[in-house]
Amino acid sequence: MRVLLAVEPADFRKGIDGLCRLCREILAEDPFSGVVFGFRNRRATAVKFLVYDGRAFWLCHMRLSEGRLAWWPQGGADDDKGREVASHELSVMLAGGDPRRAPVKPAWRRLEQRTPGNSVAASVV
Repeated sequence: MRVLLAVEPADFRKGIDGLCRLCREILAEDPFSGVVFGFRNRRATAVKFLVYDGRAFWLCHMRLSEGRLAWWPQGGADDDKGREVASHELSVMLAGGDPRRAPVKPAWRRLEQRTPGNSVAASVV
């Protein structure tokens, strides 16, 4: 599952429709693609996640009871509007850590998944 975090803060008055518009216009991604889109507020005290599961949109809002997020991706020299992160990086970030400092073993092989016809198709980790 892809997780894409918007680099710039979002207006948290936006609901599902407003965030879908940000996905299309700012991140240049299809909100119906199944990607988990993450947004933070200006003060870095809350995050919203938007995902389409094939039937409906899910919107999750997390507000920290104290403090701010320790890490959120920054825009690079190539003017990226979003940054893809791995699921373990997201877990570390939501737990208040900095994924750049978390000791993680690199993925060392491709995972395989079975397709309905029992043939094996490789998928990238």
